[in-house]
Amino acid sequence: MTEKERLEPSAESPEEETSRLPEDKTGEDEIESLKRALSEEQAKSANYLANWQRTQADLSNYKRRAEQERTEIARFGNASLTMSLLPVVDDLERALANVSGALAELTWVDGIRLIHRKLLAVLESHAVTEIKALAEDFDPNLHEAVIHADGEEGKVVEVLQKGYKLHDRVLRPALVKVGNGNVRQREPTTQ
Repeated sequence: MTEKERLEPSAESPEEETSRLPEDKTGEDEIESLKRALSEEQAKSANYLANWQRTQADLSNYKRRAEQERTEIARFGNASLTMSLLPVVDDLERALANVSGALAELTWVDGIRLIHRKLLAVLESHAVTEIKALAEDFDPNLHEAVIHADGEEGKVVEVLQKGYKLHDRVLRPALVKVGNGNVRQREPTTQ
């Protein structure tokens, strides 16, 4: 090639120019195609990442719930045994309340009192507590009203059966008489 040919631009025929355009066009199409494929793959990647993050969060929530359930089972696993013992406590209390004066000083009655106290201590050591009811405001979450009687409105005037809680859950509500608002006035005594 001579120096003149190198310096002068070659004049191509119009056919050669049109044949060259599709090659350039094909390269641009290929680039656009690659860009679309890249954006699709990026979208898939973002979707996979989001799904992975949701799965991780679900797993973490599952582990937390399972641990809470295990804790609850450990805390309240003895509830049915405790419920079975409460009638025994009630029977002991009724028996001790009805001991006559002549029998009260016998040693076996003292032994029954001791057994009653030990049973209450064992229940208390396992977080079983008595529900306070007498002279308290009636609370339907803790008390079960059996009778309305004369007394201050909405106050518990008598406990018919003690109620108990295990930790913060009610095992058995207290059976109570609730005041109906008719407060009897004491008649003055004359001397």
